[in-house]
Amino acid sequence: MQVDGRCHCGHIRYEAEIEPDRVIICHCTDCQTLSGSAFRVVVQTRPGQFRLQSGTPKTYSKVADSGAVREQGFCPECGTPIFSRPVGDGSEAVGLRVGTITQRNELVPRDQYWCRSSQTWLVELPDMHRREKQPVFRADGGFET
Repeated sequence: MQVDGRCHCGHIRYEAEIEPDRVIICHCTDCQTLSGSAFRVVVQTRPGQFRLQSGTPKTYSKVADSGAVREQGFCPECGTPIFSRPVGDGSEAVGLRVGTITQRNELVPRDQYWCRSSQTWLVELPDMHRREKQPVFRADGGFET
């Protein structure tokens, strides 16, 4: 499947060919920290099929529990995480952050990893109160209803 995406500010833009049946949710603590959320949604590109259209990502290399090193690519302007990829193994496959893909609504996760690190409150999401938009937050920390 052909996709395109961008960071929040638009500095980084890309195109890629992905495997839509390889969308996963990762609950590892590294993904929680690096995404600033409870999990990260990722899809693998086909080897050699990630093409930057604009901008140059800043990178950060992290070491996994396994000892493998993965390069994390993000926008140097707005900080949006864009991808990760192995370092030094010759792989040309890139793990894209699904939230940056224009077609993200079509990319349904098929598997979950590192569930032992999953936040326990995630099971409560279907029953949690829902709002169509965010309320306005006031300077005193409250919000308008």
